[in-house]
Amino acid sequence: MVFYLGYSMIVSNFIILKKKEIENEINMKKTWFGEFIGKLIAVLLIMNTLASLQVYAAVTPVRRNDTVKSTVVEQKELRGVWFSYIDWSEMPSDVESFKKRADQVMTDIKNRGMNAIFCHVYSHSDSYGQKLKSFPLSKFMVTKDSAPDFDPLEYMIESAHKQGLSFHAWVNPYRVTNSMMRDIPDGSIVKQWMADPSKQRNVLLHEGNYYLNPSSAEVRNYLVNSISEICKNYAVDGVQFDDYFYPSLNDNDPAKRFDKAEYDASGSSLGITQWRRENVSMLVKDVYKAVHDARPQAVFGISPVALLSNLRSDKSYFVDIDTWMASNEYIDYIMPQLYHGFEAKTRLGILAPHSYINCLNSWVDLKRKSSSNVKLYIGLGLYRAGKDIKDGNAVSEWLRYNDILLRQVKAARETGEVSGFGIFAYQNFREAPAALELDNLQTVFTNQ
Repeated sequence: MVFYLGYSMIVSNFIILKKKEIENEINMKKTWFGEFIGKLIAVLLIMNTLASLQVYAAVTPVRRNDTVKSTVVEQKELRGVWFSYIDWSEMPSDVESFKKRADQVMTDIKNRGMNAIFCHVYSHSDSYGQKLKSFPLSKFMVTKDSAPDFDPLEYMIESAHKQGLSFHAWVNPYRVTNSMMRDIPDGSIVKQWMADPSKQRNVLLHEGNYYLNPSSAEVRNYLVNSISEICKNYAVDGVQFDDYFYPSLNDNDPAKRFDKAEYDASGSSLGITQWRRENVSMLVKDVYKAVHDARPQAVFGISPVALLSNLRSDKSYFVDIDTWMASNEYIDYIMPQLYHGFEAKTRLGILAPHSYINCLNSWVDLKRKSSSNVKLYIGLGLYRAGKDIKDGNAVSEWLRYNDILLRQVKAARETGEVSGFGIFAYQNFREAPAALELDNLQTVFTNQ
């Protein structure tokens, strides 16, 4: 209303000034023809002014709406790429070649319109930085033997920052290894715990895989300190946990009880499901604090599986996702891995619960119900491009289309709730079908 009154006064004053100006000219005319022409010009000028202002008034709200809509797209959204231990293993072993390749990685990411890298720092209770002592150097860190004084992690971070990319330390918190146990040095904390009868339960073997025990306070404190070590020694912009929490368990099967012995000994009044969720949440909350204490501007996020029903299950993960999303004390962002396509179907031929749009809607609904500052990012599966993914269709949509990620980004942006994206993974950049997906995706990523 204030805008309307102000607008009316401006129009009225403008007309009055124009009228006086023209009338002065008319008074100077000495003939009836000049007087007539002067008045005619005055009328035409006033009519033209009113018409112009009416058009402006009609167009202005549309421009404002367009500006608001485009701001959602133009504002700084996170657009990152996962760089895994597999990518680490393919880096050159000599220093100069490593640096050249690292620079190329960052250039590739930037040229695709992206602005962040999620780089493995702890993948299998091992590490990729010379300054990290919590876990031994990974066998995938190719320079550790050829150039023991060179710190590849430090260089990767420097190279990322030179290209304007934020660098996030990607961590698998509980995963140890399976067949690679023989590659873990005897001096590692994992081997030390396993060799100590009083601490053997810090490392659990479950269906052929070794995990750090989520219910152990000693394990939790060690993991928190290992994250602090990253943040204190390297200029990381964030830390991200992957989806490796509790494995699938069955407390009725002695071979799949995992940490039930710890639960039985705890005397907890909680049910075992909630007790396990508390174990994970204590770690997450402590890591959140550790990250912000060491690097106040850094962020801590988690990239879980796509289906909320799986996260809320009493058989696996044991993630209290609803508490995390409702609070400002656990995570800065959540990035579910929505790797399936739009057309994923069940055996009955109906749209599957894990289809992209179903999962997107579920996460958006959860975000809208939350009063916290937790941001919602979406992880997208570039690795599926051109693959014969079993998605319930006669011919997989990943074989039929090369613009799936593009459409997924558009659908996510349209919700108004998604603040960024992660692309899995860098190792697929070199594949021809993935390059086509990236070409299309780049049309909405470049300069956004």
